[in-house]
Amino acid sequence: MEKAISGCFFQQMYSSLTSISMERDHMKDLRRYLVLKYIQYLVLSSSNAVSTLLGLLGSLYVTIILQSAKVSSKSTTVLIASLAKADILVSVSVAAEMVAWTFDVAISSPAFASALLQNLLTANAHISALLLSCVALEAYLITFFPTESRRLRTVKNARWTSRIIWLLVAAECILFQTDDLLKAGGAPAPVCSPLVFHFSSRAAALLRSLSYFLGILLRIVNVYFYYKIFFSMSNRSTLKTK
Repeated sequence: MEKAISGCFFQQMYSSLTSISMERDHMKDLRRYLVLKYIQYLVLSSSNAVSTLLGLLGSLYVTIILQSAKVSSKSTTVLIASLAKADILVSVSVAAEMVAWTFDVAISSPAFASALLQNLLTANAHISALLLSCVALEAYLITFFPTESRRLRTVKNARWTSRIIWLLVAAECILFQTDDLLKAGGAPAPVCSPLVFHFSSRAAALLRSLSYFLGILLRIVNVYFYYKIFFSMSNRSTLKTK
Protein backbone atom coordinates (compact mmCIF):
# COMPACT_ATOMS: atom_id res chain seq x y z
CA MET A 1 0.00 0.00 0.00
CA GLU A 2 2.79 2.40 0.95
CA LYS A 3 4.70 1.52 -2.24
CA ALA A 4 1.61 2.25 -4.32
CA ILE A 5 1.10 5.61 -2.59
CA SER A 6 4.76 6.59 -3.01
CA GLY A 7 4.68 5.48 -6.64
CA CYS A 8 1.59 7.59 -7.32
CA PHE A 9 3.23 10.55 -5.54
CA PHE A 10 6.37 10.46 -7.67
CA GLN A 11 4.31 9.93 -10.81
CA GLN A 12 2.16 12.97 -10.01
CA MET A 13 5.26 15.04 -9.17
CA TYR A 14 6.87 14.09 -12.51
CA SER A 15 3.63 14.88 -14.35
CA SER A 16 3.36 18.27 -12.66
CA LEU A 17 6.97 19.14 -13.49
CA THR A 18 6.38 18.05 -17.08
CA SER A 19 3.22 20.15 -17.37
CA ILE A 20 5.02 23.18 -15.94
CA SER A 21 7.89 22.73 -18.39
CA MET A 22 5.43 22.50 -21.29
CA GLU A 23 4.10 25.96 -20.46
CA ARG A 24 7.49 27.68 -20.13
CA ASP A 25 9.84 29.08 -22.72
CA HIS A 26 12.29 26.22 -23.15
CA MET A 27 15.02 28.27 -24.81
CA LYS A 28 15.12 30.73 -21.93
CA ASP A 29 15.35 27.85 -19.46
CA LEU A 30 18.18 26.26 -21.42
CA ARG A 31 20.04 29.59 -21.53
CA ARG A 32 19.67 29.99 -17.76
CA TYR A 33 20.93 26.44 -17.29
CA LEU A 34 23.99 27.14 -19.43
CA VAL A 35 24.71 30.31 -17.45
CA LEU A 36 24.50 28.30 -14.22
CA LYS A 37 26.87 25.68 -15.59
CA TYR A 38 29.34 28.27 -16.89
CA ILE A 39 29.45 29.82 -13.43
CA GLN A 40 29.83 26.41 -11.78
CA TYR A 41 32.62 25.04 -13.95
CA LEU A 42 34.33 27.92 -15.77
CA VAL A 43 33.97 30.88 -13.37
CA LEU A 44 34.28 29.39 -9.90
CA SER A 45 37.69 27.95 -9.08
CA SER A 46 35.98 24.96 -7.45
CA SER A 47 32.36 23.93 -7.00
CA ASN A 48 30.78 24.42 -3.58
CA ALA A 49 27.75 22.78 -2.01
CA VAL A 50 25.34 25.48 -3.17
CA SER A 51 26.49 25.48 -6.82
CA THR A 52 26.56 21.67 -6.86
CA LEU A 53 22.99 21.44 -5.54
CA LEU A 54 21.74 24.07 -7.98
CA GLY A 55 23.56 22.27 -10.80
CA LEU A 56 21.92 18.95 -9.92
CA LEU A 57 18.45 20.51 -9.73
CA GLY A 58 19.05 22.34 -13.01
CA SER A 59 20.18 19.14 -14.72
CA LEU A 60 17.09 17.31 -13.45
CA TYR A 61 14.80 20.03 -14.78
CA VAL A 62 16.61 20.20 -18.14
CA THR A 63 16.41 16.42 -18.49
CA ILE A 64 12.64 16.67 -18.03
CA ILE A 65 12.07 19.53 -20.47
CA LEU A 66 14.25 17.87 -23.11
CA GLN A 67 11.64 15.09 -23.22
CA SER A 68 9.11 17.62 -24.52
CA ALA A 69 8.17 17.46 -28.17
CA LYS A 70 8.41 21.27 -28.29
CA VAL A 71 12.18 21.11 -27.89
CA SER A 72 13.69 20.67 -31.32
CA SER A 73 16.51 18.19 -31.77
CA LYS A 74 19.47 20.40 -32.66
CA SER A 75 23.19 20.03 -32.13
CA THR A 76 23.11 22.45 -29.19
CA THR A 77 20.30 20.45 -27.58
CA VAL A 78 22.35 17.26 -27.91
CA LEU A 79 25.33 18.90 -26.17
CA ILE A 80 23.10 20.25 -23.39
CA ALA A 81 21.53 16.82 -22.89
CA SER A 82 24.98 15.26 -22.55
CA LEU A 83 25.93 18.05 -20.13
CA ALA A 84 22.92 17.23 -17.94
CA LYS A 85 23.80 13.52 -17.99
CA ALA A 86 27.28 14.33 -16.68
CA ASP A 87 25.71 15.29 -13.34
CA ILE A 88 24.80 11.62 -12.87
CA LEU A 89 28.44 11.19 -11.81
CA VAL A 90 27.97 13.83 -9.11
CA SER A 91 24.74 12.18 -7.98
CA VAL A 92 26.48 8.82 -7.60
CA SER A 93 29.33 10.36 -5.63
CA VAL A 94 27.03 12.34 -3.32
CA ALA A 95 24.67 9.38 -2.80
CA ALA A 96 27.58 7.05 -1.95
CA GLU A 97 28.97 9.48 0.61
CA MET A 98 25.55 10.01 2.18
CA VAL A 99 24.93 6.25 2.46
CA ALA A 100 28.36 5.65 3.99
CA TRP A 101 27.88 8.51 6.47
CA THR A 102 24.24 7.76 7.38
CA PHE A 103 24.55 4.02 7.87
CA ASP A 104 28.20 4.04 8.93
CA VAL A 105 29.08 1.54 6.22
CA ALA A 106 32.45 -0.11 6.63
CA ILE A 107 34.45 0.02 3.40
CA SER A 108 37.01 -2.71 2.80
CA SER A 109 39.23 -0.41 0.74
CA PRO A 110 38.61 3.19 1.88
CA ALA A 111 41.51 4.60 -0.15
CA PHE A 112 40.14 3.07 -3.37
CA ALA A 113 36.59 4.23 -2.64
CA SER A 114 37.72 7.75 -1.77
CA ALA A 115 39.80 7.99 -4.95
CA LEU A 116 36.90 6.63 -7.03
CA LEU A 117 34.44 9.21 -5.70
CA GLN A 118 36.95 11.99 -6.28
CA ASN A 119 37.60 10.78 -9.82
CA LEU A 120 33.86 10.78 -10.53
CA LEU A 121 33.74 14.45 -9.56
CA THR A 122 36.82 15.12 -11.70
CA ALA A 123 35.19 13.37 -14.66
CA ASN A 124 32.04 15.46 -14.21
CA ALA A 125 34.04 18.71 -14.12
CA HIS A 126 36.13 17.85 -17.18
CA ILE A 127 33.18 16.58 -19.25
CA SER A 128 31.13 19.65 -18.35
CA ALA A 129 33.95 22.09 -19.16
CA LEU A 130 34.56 20.49 -22.56
CA LEU A 131 30.87 20.35 -23.47
CA LEU A 132 30.35 23.97 -22.40
CA SER A 133 33.28 24.94 -24.61
CA CYS A 134 31.66 23.10 -27.51
CA VAL A 135 28.44 25.06 -26.92
CA ALA A 136 30.43 28.32 -26.88
CA LEU A 137 32.21 27.36 -30.10
CA GLU A 138 28.90 26.55 -31.76
CA ALA A 139 27.45 29.91 -30.66
CA TYR A 140 30.51 31.63 -32.11
CA LEU A 141 30.14 29.79 -35.42
CA ILE A 142 26.43 30.59 -35.60
CA THR A 143 27.14 34.28 -35.01
CA PHE A 144 30.05 34.78 -37.40
CA PHE A 145 29.97 31.83 -39.84
CA PRO A 146 26.34 30.69 -40.01
CA THR A 147 26.44 29.41 -43.58
CA GLU A 148 30.00 28.09 -43.71
CA SER A 149 29.65 26.09 -40.48
CA ARG A 150 26.25 24.58 -41.20
CA ARG A 151 27.78 21.26 -42.27
CA LEU A 152 29.68 21.03 -39.00
CA ARG A 153 26.76 21.95 -36.74
CA THR A 154 24.76 18.77 -37.16
CA VAL A 155 23.10 16.50 -34.63
CA LYS A 156 25.29 13.59 -35.76
CA ASN A 157 28.50 15.54 -35.19
CA ALA A 158 27.26 16.72 -31.80
CA ARG A 159 26.55 13.14 -30.73
CA TRP A 160 29.97 11.97 -31.89
CA THR A 161 31.63 14.88 -30.12
CA SER A 162 29.82 14.03 -26.88
CA ARG A 163 30.81 10.36 -27.14
CA ILE A 164 34.46 11.20 -27.81
CA ILE A 165 34.54 13.56 -24.83
CA TRP A 166 33.04 10.91 -22.55
CA LEU A 167 35.51 8.27 -23.77
CA LEU A 168 38.54 10.52 -23.37
CA VAL A 169 37.57 11.60 -19.87
CA ALA A 170 36.75 7.98 -18.92
CA ALA A 171 40.24 6.95 -20.04
CA GLU A 172 41.71 9.82 -18.04
CA CYS A 173 39.88 8.79 -14.88
CA ILE A 174 40.85 5.14 -15.33
CA LEU A 175 44.49 6.23 -15.39
CA PHE A 176 43.96 8.39 -12.29
CA GLN A 177 42.22 5.53 -10.49
CA THR A 178 45.00 3.10 -11.41
CA ASP A 179 47.63 5.52 -10.14
CA ASP A 180 45.75 6.04 -6.87
CA LEU A 181 45.36 2.29 -6.44
CA LEU A 182 49.08 1.67 -7.00
CA LYS A 183 50.05 4.44 -4.58
CA ALA A 184 47.72 2.98 -1.94
CA GLY A 185 49.31 -0.45 -2.42
CA GLY A 186 46.03 -2.08 -3.29
CA ALA A 187 47.15 -3.64 -6.55
CA PRO A 188 48.35 -7.27 -6.82
CA ALA A 189 52.11 -7.77 -6.64
CA PRO A 190 52.57 -8.82 -10.32
CA VAL A 191 50.74 -5.66 -11.44
CA CYS A 192 52.48 -3.31 -9.04
CA SER A 193 55.94 -3.69 -10.53
CA PRO A 194 58.38 -0.76 -10.31
CA LEU A 195 58.12 -0.16 -14.07
CA VAL A 196 54.30 -0.09 -14.06
CA PHE A 197 54.25 2.08 -10.94
CA HIS A 198 56.74 4.55 -12.44
CA PHE A 199 54.90 4.74 -15.77
CA SER A 200 51.49 5.16 -14.14
CA SER A 201 52.76 7.80 -11.74
CA ARG A 202 54.49 9.85 -14.45
CA ALA A 203 51.57 9.56 -16.87
CA ALA A 204 49.03 10.58 -14.22
CA ALA A 205 51.15 13.54 -13.10
CA LEU A 206 51.59 14.69 -16.71
CA LEU A 207 47.87 14.32 -17.41
CA ARG A 208 46.93 16.27 -14.27
CA SER A 209 49.24 19.09 -15.36
CA LEU A 210 47.77 19.07 -18.87
CA SER A 211 44.25 19.09 -17.44
CA TYR A 212 45.08 22.09 -15.29
CA PHE A 213 46.48 24.12 -18.19
CA LEU A 214 43.66 22.96 -20.47
CA GLY A 215 41.16 24.23 -17.92
CA ILE A 216 42.81 27.66 -17.95
CA LEU A 217 42.88 27.64 -21.76
CA LEU A 218 39.18 26.72 -21.95
CA ARG A 219 38.31 29.61 -19.66
CA ILE A 220 40.24 32.05 -21.87
CA VAL A 221 38.71 30.66 -25.07
CA ASN A 222 35.16 30.81 -23.68
CA VAL A 223 35.65 34.41 -22.54
CA TYR A 224 36.94 35.28 -26.02
CA PHE A 225 34.00 33.62 -27.78
CA TYR A 226 31.35 35.36 -25.69
CA TYR A 227 33.24 38.65 -25.76
CA LYS A 228 33.09 38.60 -29.57
CA ILE A 229 29.46 37.47 -29.57
CA PHE A 230 28.40 40.14 -27.06
CA PHE A 231 29.96 43.02 -28.98
CA SER A 232 28.68 41.67 -32.28
CA MET A 233 25.13 41.60 -30.93
CA SER A 234 25.60 45.05 -29.36
CA ASN A 235 26.74 46.52 -32.67
CA ARG A 236 23.77 44.98 -34.48
CA SER A 237 21.29 46.37 -31.95
CA THR A 238 22.94 49.80 -32.20
CA LEU A 239 22.61 49.79 -35.98
CA LYS A 240 18.94 48.82 -35.75
CA THR A 241 18.13 51.72 -33.42
CA LYS A 242 19.77 54.28 -35.75
